Amino acid sequence: MLKSAALWRYSIFNFLLIAFLAHWFWQQNQPVDMIEPQLPANGKLNCVSYAPYYGKDESPFIASTVVGKLRIEKDLALLSKRFDCVRTYSVNQGLDYVPEAASKLGMKVLLGAWIGYVKLENDAEFNLAVNLANQYPDTVKGLIIGNEVLLRKEQTEEVMLGYLEEAQRRTEVPVTYADVWEFWLQHPRLEQAVDYITVHVLPYWEDDPQSVDNAIHHAEAVMDKLGTTFKKPLFIGETGWPSVGKHRNASIPSQVNQARYLREFIQVAHDKGWNYNMIEAMDQPWKRILEGTVGGYWGLYSTDLESKFDFKGPVAERHDGLQPLYWALAGLLVFLGLTSITRERRLPAMVAMGSLGILVGATAYVQTGYLEAACRDSTEWIVLVTLTLVGILAMLNLPSLIARGQNKFSATLLFVLVFAALVTSFLLIPKMSFFPRDFNLNPTIGHIIYMIDGRYRNFPLALYALPALQYAIGFLLLGILHRSSFGRYRTINIIALILALLCLIVEPLNIHALLWLGIVALLAYASWPRKGAKA
Repeated sequence: MLKSAALWRYSIFNFLLIAFLAHWFWQQNQPVDMIEPQLPANGKLNCVSYAPYYGKDESPFIASTVVGKLRIEKDLALLSKRFDCVRTYSVNQGLDYVPEAASKLGMKVLLGAWIGYVKLENDAEFNLAVNLANQYPDTVKGLIIGNEVLLRKEQTEEVMLGYLEEAQRRTEVPVTYADVWEFWLQHPRLEQAVDYITVHVLPYWEDDPQSVDNAIHHAEAVMDKLGTTFKKPLFIGETGWPSVGKHRNASIPSQVNQARYLREFIQVAHDKGWNYNMIEAMDQPWKRILEGTVGGYWGLYSTDLESKFDFKGPVAERHDGLQPLYWALAGLLVFLGLTSITRERRLPAMVAMGSLGILVGATAYVQTGYLEAACRDSTEWIVLVTLTLVGILAMLNLPSLIARGQNKFSATLLFVLVFAALVTSFLLIPKMSFFPRDFNLNPTIGHIIYMIDGRYRNFPLALYALPALQYAIGFLLLGILHRSSFGRYRTINIIALILALLCLIVEPLNIHALLWLGIVALLAYASWPRKGAKA
């Protein structure tokens, strides 16, 4: 039976964590003041990327996905309140109806023709797009032949020149090609075949990710460089900021940062006379498969078609209400009940386990949100939910530890967490960061690297933080810190620490990488073998 003094020390530790978590919730729910940009006289913005694949299991990569006319009409009616124009990326899967629907609302369309690997599909897409541009010349204000085709290395510069030149011959609508700004600099010949240059300026996705503080300055520098390189007009075909997802060095996705970037960008665009298109209208869950969590959260509207923020007034990161309190109360009741079952009725023990229950409940609320955002398929749901349950079971086992002392179950759960941290550290390393965008990898090797690239994987801080703190510091205060006789723990921990450190070395400004290294260090401290342990 643990001494009362140890239980009181442990309770103080938990209450400090509760205070920290409560402050975090409070801070995240506070409205943040930011610039209110000068909008056009009609209050509408230039243009926004529109892809109607925001429903469950909808994707442009699923051939059976066809967007109905009523969906398009409803979506454009919503967007017409805020934008004068929409940009599409394809005329397939029902999107050929967009020009007609837009014309009824007085909106303009930047009509996109998707160009990929397959020539037969490309030709069909190209021909339909050209025909639509000719059918709706008053609505289609630009025909965009191909989107980031050269970035994806799906066609050559010569092929794209051929498509662009043919489009110029067959339509009077202005013709352009869209790609990341660096690829325009690498392929300046394309200028001769377009009426204006459509560039993508996305500070978050830069090889050197930009902080939101420097993002607008970066956009200005890019536009200045392009302006001195090309003679034809510039159009920013994509710019925006994600509201959820992985930190990339100093670049932090958040709703506040998304609102801040877009508001500041609108003001600068107004001052400098930039024409632009924002990415994007609605969140796109299907993009999470390709780009991780962050890919699905660039929208100004959620998948429920709720606006994330306005362009006037303060913006809050979260809107939790009383939900964290309810979850904390549920955790309190569960842990008090478990403590009573062990017949441990001393006040210090009840306070210790009650405070832990509050932490577990409130943390479970945060973990649920993390899982909903991070899990992209059934495999990730199974793996990450299992890992979450391991941490929760470790906490649920504490009342038994207090009453009966150490047990093998607790040590087993710790081993699972330590080994999972090693694997996670490897998966978190942004491996494609070691290759420039124009580096040509063998397709098979490139696909393997892409599948394990940490660039698209979130740091699972919410799943590990509380178990790591409890095993390392909480158990130390209680006097039940694990010291394994299994010497190979040392090797596992060293490898995990090296991999976690590598994540930080690759992205030294990434706060999440620093916190992850701290979590791995806590787990290593909690499980480090005692002297003389056998390998």
